[in-house]
Amino acid sequence: MNRRLIRPTLSDVQDQMGARMQRKKPAPPEQTNAENFYYLKQMQGRTSMVVVLDQGETIRGVIEWYDRTCIKVHRHNEPNLLIMKSCIRYMYKDGEGRNGSSSSGENPQGLESE
Repeated sequence: MNRRLIRPTLSDVQDQMGARMQRKKPAPPEQTNAENFYYLKQMQGRTSMVVVLDQGETIRGVIEWYDRTCIKVHRHNEPNLLIMKSCIRYMYKDGEGRNGSSSSGENPQGLESE
């Protein structure tokens, strides 16, 4: 009884490698548009927001307009502000803490407002 070892040809191996490379998961998109969706939702609902700047200063108002680098905040009885996004530490809806819980009128982060 003769046994012969059957080996795949080089082209068969290359075809198998090519199929594996095609199954590779594509890279995630560069931009998810989640930020744009969030700003549009807050603008349409005229949601009162608190913007905390890098220096710790808090600004309260409604987001009226935004673009890639800045947002415009409309404040009641105070001048409107154009805030560069690079200067924003974080923001949240007025009346909620950063963790989403309701606050009782006091500053939820313990930050001093100026």
